[in-house]
Amino acid sequence: MRLSPRLLAHLKMASSTTAPLTRASPERFAELHESLAEIRAKVQRAAQSRQSTLVAVSKYKPASDVLACFEDGQIDFGENYVQELVDKAAQLPQDIRWHFIGTLQSNKAKTLASIPNLYAIQTVTSIKAATALNKYVLPERPTPLNILIQVNTSGEDNKSGLPPLSSCTTSPSESELAKLARHIISECPRCHLQGLMTIGSLTESLASAEKPNLDFETLVATRDALQEVLKDLPAERWGADGKLLLSMGMSSDFEAALKAGSDIVRVGAGIFGTRAKKEEIRPTA
Repeated sequence: MRLSPRLLAHLKMASSTTAPLTRASPERFAELHESLAEIRAKVQRAAQSRQSTLVAVSKYKPASDVLACFEDGQIDFGENYVQELVDKAAQLPQDIRWHFIGTLQSNKAKTLASIPNLYAIQTVTSIKAATALNKYVLPERPTPLNILIQVNTSGEDNKSGLPPLSSCTTSPSESELAKLARHIISECPRCHLQGLMTIGSLTESLASAEKPNLDFETLVATRDALQEVLKDLPAERWGADGKLLLSMGMSSDFEAALKAGSDIVRVGAGIFGTRAKKEEIRPTA
């Protein structure tokens, strides 16, 4: 396998400052290449020519797997745990766009925001967290840090996220979601409100092949209502081309999510295979 010039440059720089990065075996590279190609083809078919982003969720997987996918053209990767993201970002190419998709604690905002190539945080649920991220975003960043607000579309107690607008007892403009969105737009100049994210219920996910996914429909409706609330605010401070992006859909239901209007899908097992349990993981080489 021939290495690209940018990867050779990265490996040379990394070797001078850290321990050498273990590379995937030829067999593992071929396996990842095949899985990634299959997922990309499914994304393309389901998106029906709409522009969409595939985030390869690499939690618990070694940096060598991420490197193999990156060399195969994959740019966007997602991590659930702060320290795992910090460790991988330090040893992998700066061209990677990292998405944090785990539960966000305000006291971790400084650590996350200091990662130069952190592209988006998809799990913001409070003004406190948004303010902390804005405070610690590196001033030398060429672009603002993308923020997605997490919405609990299923209403499950074990899921993080703000209530969707369909379940709010107040007017949409007075909802907790709208207040957070306005705060990010007006008070967090180093951040950009990119869109909304949800983790739907397993029941809806498993049934999405036979019937519409209610969680996806709820997020679409919430996005549409929120856009009406935000329409008078500066367009350059939120969304993309006047539209809030939607991040919904994972390995088991990303095709249904794309058909429902998702702009970003988060696929882990479909690319990397089944994950080992956390306690079985050894430190990444």
